[in-house]
Amino acid sequence: MGVSLRKQSLKDGRQSLYLDIYNKGKRYTVFLDIKLEKANSPDARQRNNEKIKLAESIKAKKELDIQNRVHGFRSAEGESILLLEYIKQLTDKRFKETSKANGDNWFGAFKHLTKFLKGKKVLLGEVDEQLLEAFKVYLLGALSQNSAVSYFNKLKAALRQAFERRLINDNPAARVRGIKYIESKREYLTEEEMIKLAKTECRYPILKKAFLFSVLTGLRWSDINKLTWSEVRDMGIHFRQKKTDGVEYLPINKEAMGILDELSKGNPVDRVFIGLKYSSYHNVAIMQWMLSAGITKKITFHCARHTNAVLLLSSGVDIYTVSKLLGHRELKTTQIYAKIVDKQKREAVDKLPSILLDLNIGR
Repeated sequence: MGVSLRKQSLKDGRQSLYLDIYNKGKRYTVFLDIKLEKANSPDARQRNNEKIKLAESIKAKKELDIQNRVHGFRSAEGESILLLEYIKQLTDKRFKETSKANGDNWFGAFKHLTKFLKGKKVLLGEVDEQLLEAFKVYLLGALSQNSAVSYFNKLKAALRQAFERRLINDNPAARVRGIKYIESKREYLTEEEMIKLAKTECRYPILKKAFLFSVLTGLRWSDINKLTWSEVRDMGIHFRQKKTDGVEYLPINKEAMGILDELSKGNPVDRVFIGLKYSSYHNVAIMQWMLSAGITKKITFHCARHTNAVLLLSSGVDIYTVSKLLGHRELKTTQIYAKIVDKQKREAVDKLPSILLDLNIGR
């Protein structure tokens, strides 16, 4: 077993410090992200000395960590598993045991972690706070903040699971703050705007029917697109959510049933909304339909689902029931819509006329 501090010359004249580690017949490298400047001045030499001291302290810590594992103070299994291989195993497991959407999220995290490491073979037991913080910086520079939140949380979850399985005896992710989630603006349509839309023609009639059906049911485009006649029964829909892969029963009202009655009923295995497509042309058609109805909001098909949630809450339906109707796994997802309704109430109250300004009431 041995840990050596070494230097690698860079093209710009600086030197990069790294650890050359040999343990249990295997040799691997850990780059420290510490670079020495050209020593062409006393100040530069002083800074380089401080950097070398820092590198020496990291080297000493690494030697101690290895010794602890040798003497049984830490599980050595994590030292033989590459981080990327471990994340790939978890990703494959999510694809098999959960929904495709969840698997896709894990694959996204795996893909960006691969880009971040740039070919470096980091072992599971080598992950520390420094690597996690650097990965946070990478994600925030490459993605939107909320996408960065999702992918960073996947790595944190992987390390937590590794700790629980005793692959590692320490979880560095527990000491690193996550990325803050930013609530995105969720566009929706008011009841008055929906009445206008219903009276306005759309270039694609099937798209109009599907959009209105989504407003009335809260179903996602993916679930409406794959809906078959065999799933429509008992004044409701028995279906498997494409996003969560959960089996649901969704009761629907007479208006929603009316839309289905207008469609040509086929065989049980036939799609209900035949001809419904998702393309840039159909997205443009939605915007043109909105403009024809005098609506200037930036509306996508998914906004129909947002509209369903807001209309239900505004009508006095309790948030727990709305959460179940939307198929949310967590109530906090539905609470986003509750905040929209609360804002509506505040804006409505603020519109009351100032009738007491000239009176002494309350003074």
